Amino acid sequence: MIKQFIDKLMGKAPQSTKPHFGRRTEVPASVHGIDPGLVDERAINVTRTLQQAGFEAYIVGGAVRDLLLGLRPKDFDVATDATPEQVKGLFRRAFIIGRRFRIVHVVYGRGRDNEVIEVSTFRAHLDNVAAEQVKGNERTSKRQLEGMQHAVDSSGRVLRDNVWGPQDEDATRRDFTVNAMYYDPESQTVVDYHGGIQDSKKRILRMIGDPVARYREDPVRIIRAVRFAAKLNPLGFKLEAKTAKPLTQSATLLADVPQSRLFDEMLKLLQTGHALASIEQLKKLGLATGIYPLLDVVVERADSAFVQVALADTDRRVGEGKPVAPSFLLACVLWADVREGWAKRLARKEHPHPALQDAIDEVFDARIGDVSGRGKLAADMREIWMMQPRFEKRVGSTPFGLVEQPRFRAGFDFLRLRADIEEVDIRLADWWQEFSMASDSEREDLVHAAKAEQQASQTAKPRVRRAPRPEGASASPAESRPAAEADSADEGAAKKRRRRRRKPGASGDQAGDGGSAA
Repeated sequence: MIKQFIDKLMGKAPQSTKPHFGRRTEVPASVHGIDPGLVDERAINVTRTLQQAGFEAYIVGGAVRDLLLGLRPKDFDVATDATPEQVKGLFRRAFIIGRRFRIVHVVYGRGRDNEVIEVSTFRAHLDNVAAEQVKGNERTSKRQLEGMQHAVDSSGRVLRDNVWGPQDEDATRRDFTVNAMYYDPESQTVVDYHGGIQDSKKRILRMIGDPVARYREDPVRIIRAVRFAAKLNPLGFKLEAKTAKPLTQSATLLADVPQSRLFDEMLKLLQTGHALASIEQLKKLGLATGIYPLLDVVVERADSAFVQVALADTDRRVGEGKPVAPSFLLACVLWADVREGWAKRLARKEHPHPALQDAIDEVFDARIGDVSGRGKLAADMREIWMMQPRFEKRVGSTPFGLVEQPRFRAGFDFLRLRADIEEVDIRLADWWQEFSMASDSEREDLVHAAKAEQQASQTAKPRVRRAPRPEGASASPAESRPAAEADSADEGAAKKRRRRRRKPGASGDQAGDGGSAA
């Protein structure tokens, strides 16, 4: 204590103490009770292949936690003492990714049915005081970081962590005790160093080591704490007091995290099936603002009718195992801005189509910026918004062309949510639902019915008297025909011009169940 005080007076850097790496405890199946039937065969294949090659290999992290709780994990990660290059050499489709943490993705299957097993190498627990230090972050110091295996920024945040070590050190550098267990599917043994099984039984989320130091090493752990608390709260889990207390004071550290990484973490909060619960946790923990500007908007608007139904619909789809897309949910969150900007431009008598485009551009500049605002995500959001006025047109060829658009289903689901909160007439959404599922002949009938409805509404309006024709002037060919004959001829010409169109399949992000592609 006296030495630390003198060092502080002299301005010396504090000397780190050797961390406690825990005690290895092997828990048999008779105690932990994991059901082997809940384990993905592809994860078993990865561990078996590595073990047969002479390496250690375990299923690790959240998958083990979920298995202990009797849940079927959505993702399976594997940890091994093999290096990324050694792992890659054992599998036909394996790819080394990442700079901060180099890991391997082992890919099974093709297209939407593919499955990725993430394989990481046991990492050493290093003294961050002795790490190489850079002034900037991952983006601003990219060149300086090339070739570094262990580096931190001026605040102590770890920018590189690619030094391999033993399993006990790997366990210590993980975040929560319930995420730091290792399961061997061959022997059905769970390896636990930090009391993860006990914390799992007690329903406690506890950070390994000093929470303040761990949040400083990687501020994204703040968001992960919120996400796990939201996900596991229905099962009775609570954040340990020491783990929760430093969250608000540590949130300022997120300012140095690259925006792209924060954007990805925001999507994990909102798209893992616990969006509403995550927002409640953010409010409860004093983190409703300040994590990421776009997330601030989501939290602020979470109580509005439209955003609330969008968040609930996203949670529902994830729970049902259906695909979700960030473009849909963000389009819902920012629709109020687009609609307001569009209305202002229409009030200035601007043409509706370019007015909507300009309103969208303004929202992208103000709310999304350079992170993903000009990529595929923005293109998908733009299509969803630009479709909305087109849904009002149910005559002519417009419906036949619109229903064949690749993003029609996402655009329609957006319309359906608008109808759910009575922003548009529910009959409009019902008509498009029926039209999207109908045959070609049925679609023709629906368009004719919509046309008749439109004509009836126009007939109900006061008729405008035509100016009398000058005496002696001849009637036009259309006027000289009887009304019934003229209508019949016009309708026949329209039918002749309209070509048959194939009925589209379930295109876009989801099947035709009316669920959001959130």
